[in-house]
Amino acid sequence: MSRNAEDLAAFIRDRAGAEPPLYGLILGSGLGALAEQVEGVAIDYGQLPGFPGTGVSGHNAKLVVGELEGVRVAVFGGRSHYYEHGRPYAMRLPLEVLKALGAEALIATNAAGSLRPEMPTGSLMMLNDHINFSGLNPLIGEPTDARFVPMMDAYDPALRARLAEAAQAEGVDLPEGVYAWYSGPSFETPAEIRAIRTLGADAVGMSTVPEVILARFLGLKAAAISTITNMAAGMSDEAISHEHTKAMAPLGAAKLEKVLRRFLRGA
Repeated sequence: MSRNAEDLAAFIRDRAGAEPPLYGLILGSGLGALAEQVEGVAIDYGQLPGFPGTGVSGHNAKLVVGELEGVRVAVFGGRSHYYEHGRPYAMRLPLEVLKALGAEALIATNAAGSLRPEMPTGSLMMLNDHINFSGLNPLIGEPTDARFVPMMDAYDPALRARLAEAAQAEGVDLPEGVYAWYSGPSFETPAEIRAIRTLGADAVGMSTVPEVILARFLGLKAAAISTITNMAAGMSDEAISHEHTKAMAPLGAAKLEKVLRRFLRGA
């Protein structure tokens, strides 16, 4: 754990209180409104030296620490993506701070393209595994043997079971599937989509995988849910764009908020 992470954790405790959060939540495109539901303290990333800026519209670069459904959480209103700067490790310090605050687990959310006709725009998908198709890794350059992180059950089975129970209780379909990470920022070609379908991917996106690798490196349990904002290239006649992603994200976000709230009530 870096000294900077410990210092930032102390600063956050001074502002938001010493009680450790149980979960960290990373909110994907169009999902930032959930951070506004937290009863607590919001801190701009700019007040946290070393936190990455996020230049992606639809993200709100604030850390909110407080109560949601009676559970102490730390909500990251925005994430930094590899395609913004070429650094797959950009979310390392925020996750080190989450660990230093005493959190047990990370739940990441993202906007993704579907590779399954039965999982259309507006659906949710819970990740049960991923394909790091980009070949990038946030632990490249880590000097210790801790870099050799096992990724079996990277998406914690117990957390997945509880999220599935919450979805069922809310009447929300939450199929599981494999998420493929492309670096972006250009969207995938139809040929790339055919390739990753052959390899076993069910959805594709430009985030989350580095964060899950870092979470496991830091000893945090991890889970992740995608909101499906489009069918992947070649899967439909949709015109894929970031504006389309932002416009479609609320369709799944309302369902996802219900699932997360029910999940937290059962914590």
